[in-house]
Amino acid sequence: MGSLRETVVRPGRWTKVLLVVTGWASVVFAVGTAVHAFVVVDEQTLTRMMVLAGADPGQAPGFLVGFRVVGCLYVVGNALGVLALRGPSRWLFWVVLAVNATQAAGVKLVPPEVFTAARERFGVVGVLPSLVTDVGALVLVVVLVTASAVTRATWGQVRVLDPG
Repeated sequence: MGSLRETVVRPGRWTKVLLVVTGWASVVFAVGTAVHAFVVVDEQTLTRMMVLAGADPGQAPGFLVGFRVVGCLYVVGNALGVLALRGPSRWLFWVVLAVNATQAAGVKLVPPEVFTAARERFGVVGVLPSLVTDVGALVLVVVLVTASAVTRATWGQVRVLDPG
C-alpha cells in the first residue's frame, strides 16, 4: 500500500502578479477611502445629502462621526492589504477578500444622494474616490476569487505533493 502524502502550496504562475496588484490596489483604496471619508463627505456634503434624501439634516453631525469611524476601519483594512507585497499569507488573503467584498457592496449600499451631493459640491471629482474604491474592490474580489477557484488555493498558488 502506498503512503499518504500531504499536499503543500507553492507560488503559481499568477501568485506574484496577484500579490503586487493587491498591494498597490490597497494603497489606492486606502487613499481613496480617506479622501472620501474626510474630504468629500464633510458636514456640508452630508447635510445636503440628507436634504436630498428627505432626512433630518440636523442629524448630519452625529451621522458624520459614525461615517468617519467606518471610513477609518476601511482605511485600516485597505492598508493591511499592502502587506500582500511581502508575500502570500493565508490570513491576509481572507482579510483582503472580506474588506474588499464589503467595500464593493458600497456601490449598492451607499444612497445615491451621497453621489448627488458630492457631485454638486465638487463636480465629477467628488464621486471618483468612492467609485474607484468600490468598483476597484469589486474587480479585485472577482480576480482573487477566480484565481482561487482555478487553483484551489489562496493567491493563485498551486497545490503539489509534499516531497518530504
